[in-house]
Amino acid sequence: MMKGMVFAERYKLVDFIGEGGMSLVYRAVDIRTGHSVAVKILKSEYNSDSEFLERFQREAHAASLMSHHNIVNLLDVGAEGEYRYLVLEYVSGNTLKQIIRQKGCLSTNTAIQITIRILSALQHAHDNGIIHRDIKPQNILVHSDGHVKVADFGIARMTSALTISKGDTVVGSVHYSSPEQASGAVVDSTSDIYSTGVVLYEMLTGHVPFTGDTPVAVAMQHIKAVPPPISDYNPDVPPAIVGVVMRALEKSPRKRYQSAREMAEALAKARDGKEEPLTLPLAAGTCGPGKAKTTPNGQDKRTGESRGTGAQTGRAGTSRSQARHRPAWWLTVLLVVAVLGVLALGIIQIYNQVATSAVAPELVDLPLEEAQNLARRAGLNLQKTEINHDTIPAGVVISQIPEPDTPMVKGDSVVITLSLGPLTSLAPNLLGMPLEEASAKLKEKGLGMVVFKIASSEPLDRVISQNPQAGQPCPLGTEVEITISGGSTMVPDVSGMTYDEAAALLQENRITVSKLEYVEVEDQKIIGQVVAQSPTAGTLAILGAQATLTLAKKSKAYHSQVNVSLPASAQSRSIRVALVEDGKEVEQLSSVVPASQTVTSLLVPLSSDLEGTLVYRVYVNDMLWDESEVQLQ
Repeated sequence: MMKGMVFAERYKLVDFIGEGGMSLVYRAVDIRTGHSVAVKILKSEYNSDSEFLERFQREAHAASLMSHHNIVNLLDVGAEGEYRYLVLEYVSGNTLKQIIRQKGCLSTNTAIQITIRILSALQHAHDNGIIHRDIKPQNILVHSDGHVKVADFGIARMTSALTISKGDTVVGSVHYSSPEQASGAVVDSTSDIYSTGVVLYEMLTGHVPFTGDTPVAVAMQHIKAVPPPISDYNPDVPPAIVGVVMRALEKSPRKRYQSAREMAEALAKARDGKEEPLTLPLAAGTCGPGKAKTTPNGQDKRTGESRGTGAQTGRAGTSRSQARHRPAWWLTVLLVVAVLGVLALGIIQIYNQVATSAVAPELVDLPLEEAQNLARRAGLNLQKTEINHDTIPAGVVISQIPEPDTPMVKGDSVVITLSLGPLTSLAPNLLGMPLEEASAKLKEKGLGMVVFKIASSEPLDRVISQNPQAGQPCPLGTEVEITISGGSTMVPDVSGMTYDEAAALLQENRITVSKLEYVEVEDQKIIGQVVAQSPTAGTLAILGAQATLTLAKKSKAYHSQVNVSLPASAQSRSIRVALVEDGKEVEQLSSVVPASQTVTSLLVPLSSDLEGTLVYRVYVNDMLWDESEVQLQ
């Protein structure tokens, strides 16, 4: 485990969260802000595997293109020695898979709300040309406040990249893979729609639609089989919701919803009972025109009238016609009045609907005052709950109910969850405490520490200053900077001494030699003697300080110099340059370039007892950076 390591001089690993196929995930504390973050570290065994490096880089690139309240956002990316890492937003809560295992299945309304948030995240990704390709409950994080986040774009693809690299065909979890993904075909955004349909099916039933003894068996069912009816597991799910799930699970991508937004709108309509009306069949008993049929006594079966002789029929028909048409104008008047009444009622209803309708505005990530103004303009009230949040500043909206763009009636309320910022603690007074006692005191308060040691006449390892000062508020996890006394000793002058003499004198003053450097000289008399030292003679140093001595050595016969280009970096770098003489490396330079120095090249003198063309090598952080030839003369 790597707990306690600090990446980029900023992210301190605190807790091990979990392990994926290619990475380890830790909760870390951002030393600068005190907020919790998640650090995802590529496993060291994959550092030389080009395929895994590509997937890791792909996740970083995909995440960098997106910023959405339902997506775990990327905060930083970098390398620390042999480790490649991503810094991501930290979500305190459970995965959707854990919640399903705990509850068996979720209520229909909860499942719909979670699915709509997943689809909102996917629409943002698809709008940015990114297909997730591994939607599953294990990659859906549910914050303790109920906020939903889609994570792990580790096998995401850009929509312009139609090639399939080795191992990408069925990289996504097979229980949630689309038919085209299971068969190794090129996938598009509708593959994410299918996987979301599987997740919704599982939330409603507590079961995945297909199971089998092997991944291949499950994949073949995705391609050919029909999932068990949802009603077999949960008969309470409305048919309209079942219809949305089954359309998302269509085998053919063309028959599914063509966008995440379309599926979300269909879910909302099904939930609210606003699904599209079915076409009504003809009324029973309706028939087309045909020959009239009569009864034995001459009556028309359709009219009930007697079919007599022509004259009789004419007279009777005329009187009957007059009798029939006399009240017709009253019916016309009544019909007109009824139509006008219906129109008036419809106009009133339309006016009321237009006058009182509203749409929920997008309030997430807005300050409270701005959210209040938007709600007021929409004719809506605002109700708020407040919780602490590790990463969202105080006074900013974390989530809202209902979702943005939901139809509402003016006067209704939008419920928002407002951040109180991270939990805070007051910095304790540490001055004068021994280091161990100060460490325990900070731990009690949920705070960490960064220790600096300086030369001081105060007792050894006692706290002599702190930042923040005692009594100041600190978010939980904040690293308090404390300065302790390292005692003090005067640095003696060891110039002109041999190494043994200098080391002995420094030891008497409780200073140790940690590094030797050499410089070539022409004066044979001073070879082997100390010509420079650090710390400087006559200065105060802490007890146990480490010294660097520079010793004179014989000058070599042949010389040259090279201008070494260095990789750009905001972090400190160790630099080593060596000549290759008869197959062995002879060191010419060993140095560290601090993070504060933006050095991109170094002029390095070279010397050797060999004449002619030699190979020189440049190492950065102990990794070969350059290898070239140089002429010594």
